[in-house]
Amino acid sequence: MSIPHIAILAILLLATGCAALSGSKEQYYVCSYDMVWNATIDVMKGQSISTSDKGSGVIETSWMDVAPLTERSFGIFSREGFGNKERARLSVAVKRMNEVASVSVLETRQRWHSRGGATSQATKWWPAEPSQDATNEIVDRINAKLKEQGCVPT
Repeated sequence: MSIPHIAILAILLLATGCAALSGSKEQYYVCSYDMVWNATIDVMKGQSISTSDKGSGVIETSWMDVAPLTERSFGIFSREGFGNKERARLSVAVKRMNEVASVSVLETRQRWHSRGGATSQATKWWPAEPSQDATNEIVDRINAKLKEQGCVPT
């Protein structure tokens, strides 16, 4: 592999990593880890959970089809993409920190064919901006659930 190819690959990996980390929302609670974990699992029951590990504090959903945040057209002739499909998945991390527990919610969103052209690179899933509304909704529901149990966020 030549140096220009390695540089392009490194830039793509960096861009993908940054897109995946943007949009995370974290909240801290002064209550037990078990209480926070149970409330978080209860809130996430409405989602399609693919991973749930209390020991590591990780909950992940499967990919879910979502409506695109914006309709996009491509090129000088404003062509439509191949369906402008988007999908998203949620990753929730519950962490223990002495007397405090934290919940971090991250949405990973991808768009199908957000690049113009007719190459194989054009027809695949590309990183897209996550929805702040989706992460805020999950955190708000966890806050409400814990508030019912007498545990308020800090």
